Amino acid sequence: MDPLSSLSRIRELDALRGFAVGGIMVVNTWQHAQKGLPVPLDWPIDALLQGRFYPIFSLLFGISFVLFMERAGRWMLLSRLFWLFVFGLIQHTWYEGEVLTDYAFYGALVLLPVSFLSPGLPVLLLGLGAVAWAVFFIGGGVLLIPGMFLLGMALMQLRPPRGLLLPAFGVSAVAAVLLTAAASSPGRTPTLVLLSDLAAVAAYSTGLVLVLRPWLSAVLEPMGKMALTNYVSGTLVIVFTAGLVDADPTRWRVLAVAGVTLAAQAAFSRWWLSRFRYGPLEWIWRMLTRFRYVPNRLESGRDENRPLPDPGVA
Repeated sequence: MDPLSSLSRIRELDALRGFAVGGIMVVNTWQHAQKGLPVPLDWPIDALLQGRFYPIFSLLFGISFVLFMERAGRWMLLSRLFWLFVFGLIQHTWYEGEVLTDYAFYGALVLLPVSFLSPGLPVLLLGLGAVAWAVFFIGGGVLLIPGMFLLGMALMQLRPPRGLLLPAFGVSAVAAVLLTAAASSPGRTPTLVLLSDLAAVAAYSTGLVLVLRPWLSAVLEPMGKMALTNYVSGTLVIVFTAGLVDADPTRWRVLAVAGVTLAAQAAFSRWWLSRFRYGPLEWIWRMLTRFRYVPNRLESGRDENRPLPDPGVA
């Protein structure tokens, strides 16, 4: 693959990861708000956002798995997963809904063994089977994660041509609209909701890549490169602002808290990465993974040691 093309795609993955982090912040804030009577804000968040960002994050984790393994090998990857699990255990002390432990566990349990299979089609078929099993027999939840990991892994191995982006968006967008409408009806089933979520995952992901422009990428890329820092700090905000959000029965403070947090994270991420190679938690994670000190401060904006975009947490 052309190095410039590869670099461009990694930057798109960073932007998509930043988009997912933002969506997760909104959904998590809404989920942890004290619920009373239904309010108008509940429907758009539940129908259009709920359940549609963690699958994107999981897909990106599988893609990043391949990128990291190609550069560092399986033993280093196992160390990376171990320290991600430790981060999750620490986060669990204040936020029970964390997913870092799940990501680390399923990464070691599923992705590492599958990495010994022939790449491409076998991994894709295994991923499709795992997703179908989670949707039709398990009801989703955390058991959707392994299948999305495998699909991401397969996509990175197969590297489908960009010409498929537009038709993939068109098909998935139509499917998402129809399934979301059906899933919003009184007779909806958990399976129908999950199918609408997955169709929206495909539509949101391909659609973002299609509309990505330099100004939008400048906002999302830094957030994606610092996904671990932004995800963990976002959960701290949710805990500390719980009283403020719960005091608003209309739940509009959900959007206010999430919006202010994301604006601050976007500004901080851009500022930080203009001075340092890695985000704060990403830097600690990298040093623990390699068990050695890793320089972080950039000497200048043209620092020749500035790294390629990091696959990040997902």
